[in-house]
Amino acid sequence: MAVTIKTKEEINIIRDGGKRLADILDQVVMAAHVGVATLALDKLAEDLILQSGGKPSFKGYRIKGASAVYPGTICVSINEEVVHGIPRKDRILRQGDVVGLDIGMWWPSFAKASEGKPIKPLCTDMAVTIGVGEISSEAQRLIDATKESLDIGIAEVKPGATVGDVGYAIETFLKRNHLGIIRDLAGHGVGYELHEEPLIPNYGHAGKGVELKEGMVIAIEPMATLGDWRVILANDGWTFKTVDNSLGAHFEHTMAVTKDGVEVLTI
Repeated sequence: MAVTIKTKEEINIIRDGGKRLADILDQVVMAAHVGVATLALDKLAEDLILQSGGKPSFKGYRIKGASAVYPGTICVSINEEVVHGIPRKDRILRQGDVVGLDIGMWWPSFAKASEGKPIKPLCTDMAVTIGVGEISSEAQRLIDATKESLDIGIAEVKPGATVGDVGYAIETFLKRNHLGIIRDLAGHGVGYELHEEPLIPNYGHAGKGVELKEGMVIAIEPMATLGDWRVILANDGWTFKTVDNSLGAHFEHTMAVTKDGVEVLTI
């Protein structure tokens, strides 16, 4: 799929859905405490998405090469699991866990008319990483630096900038903080589909790669570790884990490239 430009009306829809999604994720974060099963968080997220008039975008999603569709509404990735952790009733949050929560939504859940024009559901995507109870100082450092690297990447977004500018800024900051930078997974375009062009790696060369243009909607998502940057795919066919079992963290926002710079849509 080629890089797409969204209309102002479409960006309005994505903004509306993004605000709803951010509120839903806030509620899931508040429910993530010691003793809670990750499947309970998934059920909460799905209920809230449906109540908001949306539809989960992860549930039933299939990526190229996957043997099965994704079974959950959210991804809950714990400790050495960097992304795409599958919620389970027997996976219980424990004191000191580092937990990534990744969520996506189609909004509205069905096409409807506005001023005589059909509104097609559009997709937003976002993620945060949190600590459960008291966590180690190194775990907190990882979370804080990964979150800040997202802000640094977002600050590079404007018409005429490139995907390489974003990746270089993120990479430089994470390297300065002595963190591993996941290279096998990347941010992406979003809106008409959950994953669109362009890919947005968390490393790169300034001035290189796809040029950003007004109307593009993208998801930037830094993923970092306290150790080796390499990841392996777990036996479930979805969860990516660090090769050395070091802690991982992941943050993500959906945003629009505007005339003057960037607007984050998942806040």
